Amino acid sequence: MPNRLISDIIAGRPLVSGSSDMTVRAACRLMAEKKIGALLIVDRSQIAGIFTERDALNKVLAGGLDPDATQVAQVMVGNPQTIREDKPLGYALQFMVDGGFRHVPVVDASGAPLGMVSARDALGQDMVQLERDLQFREHLEENIA
Repeated sequence: MPNRLISDIIAGRPLVSGSSDMTVRAACRLMAEKKIGALLIVDRSQIAGIFTERDALNKVLAGGLDPDATQVAQVMVGNPQTIREDKPLGYALQFMVDGGFRHVPVVDASGAPLGMVSARDALGQDMVQLERDLQFREHLEENIA
């Protein structure tokens, strides 16, 4: 399960990104439209940051900031840690646990942005496989007894 490569997880997904000068409301609308929990912020083909649902909630809403007047650059996590596409899923999950975050920008060998992997994305296929494994074990136990 955790040996799947990150490149396999993000394969076929378009890169959804925004710019640091967009407003928080525009970023949130884009995230809602694309049904994603984090937006990769790219300026001049380089990752400038990441803006997440938590940033919107904790920094903007709870902080009393105006989402129409606040630029993403003011509340995003700048220069986020990234992960290479050639790493296995298990490495990505441990990376998220160690870093205390749920989304990681994915880059190629030259550092160019490719997409985003999240704990939810990573666990989706593995949860299906885990359920199959559990059903198979139950089947075996029923036939042995």
